[in-house]
Amino acid sequence: MQRVSGHRQKMEVFTLIFPALFWLTVFFAIPLLSIVVYSFLKKGLYGVLVWEFNLENYARFLDPLYFKVFGRSFAVAVLTTLGCLVIGYPLAAWLATRPTRFQGILLMLLMIPFWTNFLVRTYAWIVLLAREGFINTALMSLGVINEPLGMLYTQPAVIVGLVYGWVTDMVLPIYATMVGLDRSLLEAAQDLYANDLKTFTRVVLPLTMPGIVAGSILVFIPSMGAYVTPDLLGGGKVDMIGNLVQRQFGSAQDWPFGSAISCVLMAIMVIGTLIYFRISGGRER
Repeated sequence: MQRVSGHRQKMEVFTLIFPALFWLTVFFAIPLLSIVVYSFLKKGLYGVLVWEFNLENYARFLDPLYFKVFGRSFAVAVLTTLGCLVIGYPLAAWLATRPTRFQGILLMLLMIPFWTNFLVRTYAWIVLLAREGFINTALMSLGVINEPLGMLYTQPAVIVGLVYGWVTDMVLPIYATMVGLDRSLLEAAQDLYANDLKTFTRVVLPLTMPGIVAGSILVFIPSMGAYVTPDLLGGGKVDMIGNLVQRQFGSAQDWPFGSAISCVLMAIMVIGTLIYFRISGGRER
């Protein structure tokens, strides 16, 4: 009887996890494995895959052209992450210190603009940054500049667009850690005559570091692989690794090299995630 009951429980558990397991296998594990396999193949005539093992696709990263694209992508991702941190940390602190009854409303107001389509929001920045756009028109009307500034189709324009697109991913993890702060620690720091700077650097900042790391990972990884924003706000002049992947799977028909680039990006994502768990785990201990 106990064996029958145990078997029934196992079947019930399997029935519950099977849909999720099937979904992850078909739409995540198999495509991911395919990308890894393709990265070790060769491109044949007209983009046909040649089933011959080689490491040439990974060695191509050492080419100065691709290395430059990778370096630019890394720099843009770092600057985007820093920009989101500079904006997101004070905003998260402000939200966390509002009365509890208002925090939910303020968070909703923060998220509302990001419910619109990503392309629509990116095109809005084109309108703002164009030579005849709102910013140039306003600056010329105020007499700050005499002729329009070439802000669009530049690397700063791409960074601004990425910061706008991912800043909420920085705000929310930091906000979550700040809400959980023990206020008695801040009071204890004041009782020990610590000024605001010391209280921040020795109490608040260390305790909110897991949120900073989590937000940085959530911003850095998609910024590293971005291709829509560089296309629209960079005008093809700011080539990033995401654009390179797009071309390899598109016009170049070089799936093995595109797969190798994707594997490198995934490796960066895994390393970043491991760093986060290492830091957050160390804080908890």
